[in-house]
Amino acid sequence: MSRFIIKRLLWTIPVMLGIAILIFSIMYVCPGDPAASLLGNGATQVELQAKREEMGLNDPYLIRLGRYLKQVFIDFDLGDSYMYGTPVIDGLLARMKYTLIIAFTCMGLQILVGTPLGIIAATHRNGLADRFCMFIALLGVSIPAFWLALMMVVAFAVNLNWLPAYGVGGIEFYIMPCLANCFAGIATQARQTRSSMLEVIRSDYVVTAQAKGLSKNEVLLKHALPNALIPIITIVGNGMGMMLGGTVVIENVFSIPGVGNYMMSAIGSRDYPIVMGGVLILGLLFSLIMLLVDIVYAFIDPRIKAQYEGQQRRKKHAA
Repeated sequence: MSRFIIKRLLWTIPVMLGIAILIFSIMYVCPGDPAASLLGNGATQVELQAKREEMGLNDPYLIRLGRYLKQVFIDFDLGDSYMYGTPVIDGLLARMKYTLIIAFTCMGLQILVGTPLGIIAATHRNGLADRFCMFIALLGVSIPAFWLALMMVVAFAVNLNWLPAYGVGGIEFYIMPCLANCFAGIATQARQTRSSMLEVIRSDYVVTAQAKGLSKNEVLLKHALPNALIPIITIVGNGMGMMLGGTVVIENVFSIPGVGNYMMSAIGSRDYPIVMGGVLILGLLFSLIMLLVDIVYAFIDPRIKAQYEGQQRRKKHAA
């Protein structure tokens, strides 16, 4: 098991390297001049050229890329913000709690709401409950999160005055952002759970369990659901990445001072170190979540554990 975890951890290194190269390349070809954003419209060409030289923007692509990779992976430094002059990592960590609250709350709602919806739909196939659950799922995958967020603001904040429209504070400030961000995840979770459960319910061992006189709940929870968990857990891991990415939009709609809002402001001001640092941090979080998903795989599916134990025994015999 330890070899399995170490292998997955080592795979995180090339993944993060690829993310760093990709986001740096995108920022390199992105239109706009950070020096012009800093100096304003009144700056002369001489001042702009001097500022670009000071910021290292005049260097060739490969030199700037190598400098950036060394800074991130050897010096463990995400750089300083162009606009604020403060370390990017400090700004990201100060705002990370708001993003994580939204993302993990959304993931919890996806599991707790989407999974039962999928199970109900599968056990009542082609019935009224199935049609209702799949109608909700269809709405979830069809409605953009930002549009849903805006409609919720109009309905519950402006017209009904039930919930605050923006900012952070108590739990009431997170109700609309979390619901808007997780609706698509709930829909995807329900659809995948229904598909997995339908495949398992038709299996011989489930039919045998039913023939033995076990109750419907025992058959579902002890025999069907454990064998349908692999694709369901995959959707949970992918959904967490979707939740983290969705916060970039949701935080701007509700003016939540999280990582997504910080990155969007940086894009407007051409503050590229903040954008690249935010993408790297979110990428690292997603990689760690997928590592956790792989570990859960190994505990749920004995074939994965047996595969690595078998490889280890063969290597010992070969030695």
